[in-house]
Amino acid sequence: MTQKQKDWFIGSIIVIIMIILIFTLASHQKAGPRYDGVRLSGKGDKVAVIELIGPIYSARDIVRQFKKYGKNKSVKAILFRIESPGGGISPSQEIYEAVKRVREDGKPVVASMGSVAASGGYYVALGADTIIANPGSTTGSIGVILEITNLRELFQKVGIKFEVIKTGRFKDTGSPHRDLTPADRRFLQNFVDDAYEQFIDVVAEERNMKKWQVKRLADGRVFTGRQAKEEGLIDLLGDFEDAVDLAASMGGIDGEPTLVREYQRHRSIFDLLFEELTNVIHGMGGPHLEYRSLID
Repeated sequence: MTQKQKDWFIGSIIVIIMIILIFTLASHQKAGPRYDGVRLSGKGDKVAVIELIGPIYSARDIVRQFKKYGKNKSVKAILFRIESPGGGISPSQEIYEAVKRVREDGKPVVASMGSVAASGGYYVALGADTIIANPGSTTGSIGVILEITNLRELFQKVGIKFEVIKTGRFKDTGSPHRDLTPADRRFLQNFVDDAYEQFIDVVAEERNMKKWQVKRLADGRVFTGRQAKEEGLIDLLGDFEDAVDLAASMGGIDGEPTLVREYQRHRSIFDLLFEELTNVIHGMGGPHLEYRSLID
């Protein structure tokens, strides 16, 4: 391959990546804004609205809000609005635990599913007292996915060669510059299976189901809200307003509640671009497990 061909090839890859980023950014902008800062306005008893919008890459902000509203005595219930196809396993588990702690401390939590609350988006909802979804919400997708980017042939065409010094045969498993060996695949499958069993255990515990009942549904498929209710994965069908009324009732609030939520902060196109570029690089850096639905 000549230098001119190499330059053209690399340039084409960059263009493709930029196109993917642009489409992803557009979808994220449709998903909604992010929030920061806290406003507790109005008098009397309140229902706090905590919104999880988009893929789950970090638990910090959601956990912070649950801690803050969980301790606030004027907040009688929390409405957890979820619009997410899921994401990282650890942040999904941390959010679930934060929701569960507030519930176990005696403050009612209602999980309200928007258009998509699947995989990790469903996992985090399991910590609530009650899960409510629209009949057409996309949920379920109980399972684990691990994706590995294999760039070996690309590197060969460009003329890039890697030399690896490692301490064990699995240390570079999932490296983008080599194929997986049969031993790699067995190791990674065991890795995925353990995370899958953790998901199954939580669903079985929170939905009062046997593990075999959960596994019958946990093959990665998604469900509509109506199907999920028929299978026992959620409790009620209803929209956001129904969820507000339910949260107020569970919190002992008479009449229309005062809703409180965080200040809205719109992210710039540069914020979104940096986030997406970080995710692309992260995906090329080796295997990472996710509770994530590919259908959103």
